[in-house]
Amino acid sequence: MINDVKKDAQSRMEKALSSLDSQLLRIRTGRAHPSVLDPVQVDYYGNPTPISQVANIGVEDARTLKVTPWEKNMLPAIEKAIIKANLGLNPSSSGGDIRIPLPALTEETRKDMIKQAKAEAENARVAVRNVRRDANQHIAKLLKEKDISEDDERKANDDMQKMTDKAIADVEAALVVKEKDLMQV
Repeated sequence: MINDVKKDAQSRMEKALSSLDSQLLRIRTGRAHPSVLDPVQVDYYGNPTPISQVANIGVEDARTLKVTPWEKNMLPAIEKAIIKANLGLNPSSSGGDIRIPLPALTEETRKDMIKQAKAEAENARVAVRNVRRDANQHIAKLLKEKDISEDDERKANDDMQKMTDKAIADVEAALVVKEKDLMQV
């Protein structure tokens, strides 16, 4: 029973960490990366669709993304969706492609992005702590129902704390890497 609780908690903590990783990828650094456009939803025949499902997104050079729609008539809709996504990007179409130059990051912009990264890290820490709390409550319930002994409860709570400490250390490590990445000029 305790092992099931631990496995569930471990998988939920891993999900919180993978969610943090995907959120940190969305915070752009000075380099062009297709994940910058992940939040963009294109109106595809009346349905909001992720841009990656209606176009090919590539990196042309270090500061330019190139979007090639699979259907040429989608060019204006994709351009409008990129502007509407409010990412601070100005797409320009040329021929059948859309080129998106990424503006250089100012120090102020970098600091704002670091604040955003710290907020995402804090959300991940809270999620990990919530998983620990839920698992500890479940373990306490098992003790109350006399399914486990007090020693088992104490050991399980210690194991949960170790798992939590490791997950929070992983969150900190991911944040340090992102901060370093953002401050590179």
